[in-house]
Amino acid sequence: MTEVLVLVDHADGTVRKTTTELLTIARRIGDAAAVFVGSGYESAKDTLGRYGATKVYIADAAELDEYVIAPKAQVLATVASSAAPAAVLITSSLDGKEIAGRLAVKLGSGLVTDATDVTAELTTEQSAFAGAYTVRSRITHGTPVITVKPNAVTPEPAPATPVEEKLEIQLPESATRARIVERQPRAATGRPDLAEAEIVVAGGRGTAGDFGPVEELADVLGAAVGASRAAVDSGWYPHAYQIGQTGKTVSPQLYVAAGISGAIQHRAGMQTSKTIVAVNKDREAPIFAMADFGVVGDLHTVLPLATEEIKKREG
Repeated sequence: MTEVLVLVDHADGTVRKTTTELLTIARRIGDAAAVFVGSGYESAKDTLGRYGATKVYIADAAELDEYVIAPKAQVLATVASSAAPAAVLITSSLDGKEIAGRLAVKLGSGLVTDATDVTAELTTEQSAFAGAYTVRSRITHGTPVITVKPNAVTPEPAPATPVEEKLEIQLPESATRARIVERQPRAATGRPDLAEAEIVVAGGRGTAGDFGPVEELADVLGAAVGASRAAVDSGWYPHAYQIGQTGKTVSPQLYVAAGISGAIQHRAGMQTSKTIVAVNKDREAPIFAMADFGVVGDLHTVLPLATEEIKKREG
């Protein structure tokens, strides 16, 4: 079978869930072949094998960690030129989409971004106009380069023992112009990663800047905290936690929307959640139209009551 390249999204070798999703999709199409760039491969190899990577291309030169985007595109282009893969799959993050764009130019290939699914025949699905339409398309020129949104599929293990191939990459000068001069880890919150969380509690304009009740409920549920664009634009919560068309896409088992009206922009980032609970003072808020359960009330009253009740039942 033809290889399908998957760029490994990792942090010092800790493989993110998005990569296991891509490996699951890749196995529908052909042989999943992971491309690992950077340091920490020994920490990643078990996860890659567990989710069906039959081959791993390893570019672990120390200098690759010193640069931002361009080297990853160069590594993928080098591998794709020799392996002639059926497709290249990349996580649809800000970095991932830039890497994909650079790679498509290098290969002279077609590009699809923000796919929500990819079939065995390489037909992609995209959500358009905040979920109002589903667009199906195929790339007809060159090696298809596709970025896939997080939580598009459920990762499925398929244990394999990958063949490892070390790469010697010569970076052109154009790939080394932007260098990382300092790293500052994000402060740990003890909460799960937003894009991978099974439960998400999100706050919006209705918080009036007080995310205390949202965070307290999230902590008793073991949930991640998210925010609407309105809350982020107001400076009430960091942009990294924004959910929506211009933020992150989540698809948890439980999504609690507190003080969020449910504008199209926000719905685009959470509409595939399995169960949606809405809390809003406005009984006409659009969020209630898509909620499985709704509470008309002030989140500053409702959420603390829910938090206390959960604590009692856990105790």
